[in-house]
Amino acid sequence: MKLKIPPPLIALIFSVLMWGVSLLSNHAPLESAVVVPLSILIFLAGLAINISAAFSFRKADTTMNPRKPKKAANLVDTGVYKLSRNPMYLGFLFILIGWTIWLGSVFNIAILLLFIWYITVFQIVPEEKVLEVLFAKEFESYRSRVRRWI
Repeated sequence: MKLKIPPPLIALIFSVLMWGVSLLSNHAPLESAVVVPLSILIFLAGLAINISAAFSFRKADTTMNPRKPKKAANLVDTGVYKLSRNPMYLGFLFILIGWTIWLGSVFNIAILLLFIWYITVFQIVPEEKVLEVLFAKEFESYRSRVRRWI
């Protein structure tokens, strides 16, 4: 695996980076009655996706440690995994989108794109290579039915 940093920590690092960008950019925060509720709603949706994904792993009785995909006992393709092959990373993305809206800096959209690129290259692609070896045809079938992100 290329990635040595746990994905939740990566999401936290990106959120701190976003906060820094919003402090450094001279912008007026979005002022609308919708900003706070919308950002909280999207944040909570991301949290719900992550919790649902964790329950799917528990139900399948397999590891959810993203740094050790070789320990996977089963390919999880139920629950939110029917909609996305990577719902936990999608959940982190939703959390970061909520944070972006809360902070109100349009520059943070670039940070969101950087997060997607980073997680895809350093986490998802290496995980998929391991899953191809462990689950061969089952993973290929799953990959053909379900998109990587959404």
